[in-house]
Amino acid sequence: MSKRSPLASPPARFLLPGLLVLALGGCQTTGIEDITGALGGKSETAGKADPKPDIKPDMDALRERYRAKPGDPNVALEYGTALRTTGQSAQAVAVMEQAVLNNSSNKALLAGYGRALADSGNFQQAFDVLGRAHTPEDPDWRILSAQGAVLDQLGRNEEAQQYYATALKIVPDEPQVLSNLGLSYMLQNNLPRAEETLRRAYGRNANDSRVRANLALVVGLQGKQAEAEAIVKGDLPPDQAAAKVTALRQLLAKKQQRADK
Repeated sequence: MSKRSPLASPPARFLLPGLLVLALGGCQTTGIEDITGALGGKSETAGKADPKPDIKPDMDALRERYRAKPGDPNVALEYGTALRTTGQSAQAVAVMEQAVLNNSSNKALLAGYGRALADSGNFQQAFDVLGRAHTPEDPDWRILSAQGAVLDQLGRNEEAQQYYATALKIVPDEPQVLSNLGLSYMLQNNLPRAEETLRRAYGRNANDSRVRANLALVVGLQGKQAEAEAIVKGDLPPDQAAAKVTALRQLLAKKQQRADK
């Protein structure tokens, strides 16, 4: 049995939503998967990393397109995704839900709707909808990873890890999936295994700030704060690096306060 850090008490799972919102000092772009990856991305089948996460969609133009063609599934998907990326979760759910009612077999819409539900905290419904977005005969590793992330939010970590394992059979060593898996181990308080898994993800894609953030959190939770801060800063400009370090310190301080109670 792996040795578990005294810092990693059961409330550790409540650190995850805060980290997702803060993105260790970055802007929130994709809800749950801004850090953990499976629910985010530019397209509705994208995985963890949007290469240009700071580019904001033209909401006015998208809104007008949607009003002009509310029954077009592609327009609804694009508008709903833009609503998600700008933090308008309730509106994204409403748009996606209506689109799915009119296009119940559209896999991309189902995936988008599931992600929007997860963003708004409707995790069980999100899991059910995501399950309709692909089939066992034609599995999508991104959706498998998304389902795992939702199961982690529901506290069903062992089930989540089975989904990640299936995704990794399709895309071995995919850093987005490894990053989710590492956080899943963290939520079980298995910090050594979480660190090992996240270092694998980091080795595959050291440039993904969300992978770095996850690794830094797990390293910091084990008391190696200097190393954690060096990881999270990466090669960022000084002002961004300072913001991420501040956010990391705040998260670690909150975790320590919970551990001390």
